Amino acid sequence: MKPQQSQVSVVVIGYNDAAHVADAVRSALAQGPAVHEVLAVDDCSTDGSGALLDGLAADEPRLRVIRRTANSGGCGTPRNDGIDAATTPYLMFLDSDDVLPPGAVDALLSAADGQHTEVAAGLCVRRELPSGRETPWERDLYARPALVPHPARRARLVHDTLCVNKLYRTDFLREHGIRFPEGRFRYEDFVFGARVLAAGPRIALVPDTVYVWHVRRDADRLSISLDRADIGNWRARTEANRAAHEILLGAGEKGLARAVHAKFLDHELRMYTRELELRAPEYRRAWWDLTRAYLATFDAADLTVNPTAPGRLVARVVLASPVPRDLPRLTELAARPARLLPPYARAGDATPVWSDDLPRITLDHFLVRPAHLLPAAVDAELRPRARGTRLRLRLHELYGRLAEAGPASMDVEFVHRDDGRVGLRRQALLRPDRYGDLWSAEAPVDLSALGAGTWDLRLRLRFRDGSARDVTAHAVAGRGLLRRRAVPDARHGVLLVQPYRTHSGALALRTAPGWRGMTEVARRRLRRLLH
Repeated sequence: MKPQQSQVSVVVIGYNDAAHVADAVRSALAQGPAVHEVLAVDDCSTDGSGALLDGLAADEPRLRVIRRTANSGGCGTPRNDGIDAATTPYLMFLDSDDVLPPGAVDALLSAADGQHTEVAAGLCVRRELPSGRETPWERDLYARPALVPHPARRARLVHDTLCVNKLYRTDFLREHGIRFPEGRFRYEDFVFGARVLAAGPRIALVPDTVYVWHVRRDADRLSISLDRADIGNWRARTEANRAAHEILLGAGEKGLARAVHAKFLDHELRMYTRELELRAPEYRRAWWDLTRAYLATFDAADLTVNPTAPGRLVARVVLASPVPRDLPRLTELAARPARLLPPYARAGDATPVWSDDLPRITLDHFLVRPAHLLPAAVDAELRPRARGTRLRLRLHELYGRLAEAGPASMDVEFVHRDDGRVGLRRQALLRPDRYGDLWSAEAPVDLSALGAGTWDLRLRLRFRDGSARDVTAHAVAGRGLLRRRAVPDARHGVLLVQPYRTHSGALALRTAPGWRGMTEVARRRLRRLLH
């Protein structure tokens, strides 16, 4: 069959999203003749979404509207309605606030049809709105075309928990009874994806961008993945991971089940740990208890394979303490890349350990890992001054390993958070102190050259042997270092500058040139407060 033939149903689900659902539907219809039908499942909206879809369907014979009579409370039930209603050999899913880029269906259909696979998957990009900045999701998995004869041959597949960047054979889903959890079940993709992998499909991977995931952090109602402030979100996330693990284990896919646990440690656990210091004490205690209970179900091998990997080390600390502790160090350890802040304790036999209070958590693997893979800690201070701003960096020794490698220099970049451009690039030589446990460097920072925006500090630590490690810097607080300042500027008259600490403890910088820029900063701050 030719991919251009009408073989695909696109299931668009939505609830009270009249502002965006038409764009989603149009993006599906614009895929061309390969799309036989677009099934718009309205989950009992009350904002006029249903009437809007009916109006679109009146002019578009390929659009079929399915109106639910009761709200399901989640995304799984309306997607299941779409699976039941599809009349084509293939189907895919689209959320009402996202879009399919041009050519997405053709790219997936060509791969699935041409290689006779049950599933075809492509690259999804997260598009931050309103900035438009795009971040690829699981870029390495989709770096090149590939045919995976069985999911066990590519364990990394469990990291791509999205259902929307994939094309499925309809009869494959129906024959294996693969459906989403019904009702109010968060992270339903995790369970659906595990059921797909457990059925052992052949999977075609394509490097094409096939889905645009819109991330609206200023929306009145945050998406499930962004609304992490309530402990129920973490409970739902652990439950979905637990279900995915059990599904794969029950299907005899032990390797994929282990990969689910590895993903949880490296991704979810680190992401939520980075935000712990932002939460109330009640949340922290509940999070700690939930996490300990879930981690207690892991096999010892899940934590002992590469035990100094950041996620595994965070897990060992959580399991070792019945109450929340060491949150500042855990926050920095959960950063990407990881930073292990001092103190660097040793047991009585000189074995590196997490702390004097938790000597059971040994760090002896740090003694054999290459220096460029260690979680090096760098402190950073930025002091905006009218007569010149300087960035001061301090690299901490780590159990003698960095001294062995010989830190030589630090490449310094300030990268614009929205568009990724480099606004400033410097190299700073590292000089050891007389005690041998610190290296220091300074670099001038031309604030005027940066212009307006939010800038992330990125560093590359270079060693004598030519090896290097990308690092970020711990933002040193105190003594007014993170205070907003207005400094005279020859180009703009005045420059509003604020060094600040990110969720993961790293140093970043906001700049607003000119009086107009200062007014805009004040306006945005007031809008956030009112929102």
